[in-house]
Amino acid sequence: MNHKELQLFIHLSKTLSFAKTSAACHVAPSSLSRVIQRLEKEVGRQLFERDSRRVKPTPTGRAFRVYAEQTCDSWAVFRQSLHDTDTSLQGEISLFCSVTASYSFLDDILGRFRLQHPGIEIKLHTGDSAVTLERINSEQEDIGIAALPERVPVSFLIQELTQTPLVFIAQQRADNASIEQSVKTGKGWGSVPLILSESGLVRDRADRWFRSMYVKPNIHAQVGGHEAIVSMVGLGFGVGLIPRIVLDNSPLASRVRQLDIHHGMQPIAIGLCVLQRKMKNPLIKAFWTLAGRSIVSNMKL
Repeated sequence: MNHKELQLFIHLSKTLSFAKTSAACHVAPSSLSRVIQRLEKEVGRQLFERDSRRVKPTPTGRAFRVYAEQTCDSWAVFRQSLHDTDTSLQGEISLFCSVTASYSFLDDILGRFRLQHPGIEIKLHTGDSAVTLERINSEQEDIGIAALPERVPVSFLIQELTQTPLVFIAQQRADNASIEQSVKTGKGWGSVPLILSESGLVRDRADRWFRSMYVKPNIHAQVGGHEAIVSMVGLGFGVGLIPRIVLDNSPLASRVRQLDIHHGMQPIAIGLCVLQRKMKNPLIKAFWTLAGRSIVSNMKL
């Protein structure tokens, strides 16, 4: 067995979906199936119970996952040890975050990191913050910046970067005073077209808030990523709910206006996330350590 096959097995053991792992790892479903069959033949036991509707790890599969993760981690450490005669770290790490997070937090961190570790290549991927922890847990990414859930899984390490309130926004030239007045009692929401995120922490808090007022919101559109909400609101499609940090950093901020609506929803915390066991990798540890120093430095400013 090779490390690529072990990585595919680890990913599948987390997604429990041949389709998801095939798409995420850019491998044909038939090829993925053959990889699992080869591993099962070499182990001598079935690793997954699978039928047309589900994939479930066997007891042997769960034990083998521990072995596979330890082996891949040890391999990463060994590869780096080959460069120990050199004072610089070599290799690559992948980082996932939203577009807003990329220019809100990464400018300082990546600038310092590049100066200290020019031999480490950063692969930066951007997308919906709501999927960050999922992508890290399935090992599509090494490190991520995400809105932190109220209960962070124990397998993760977190460094909080900031907190940001949630705000309602409307198109700049809309009759915002009328909107604000109509929703003050909560009853007017039924006539206001809303643009909300498809999933994630902000959507969860919005849903709970509307339920607490016994209001059925008029959801006009559901969008992946808060940056897209600003764009749709700016075009006049409705009222959106986003983290304030997204509005502050949006190039379309002049097209929208924050509404004076006191909703009482708690601010969200944004933080740097990594799997605890990934800290064995010296490249990831170096990034994590430098990011922590950068956070402390910015707090003192």
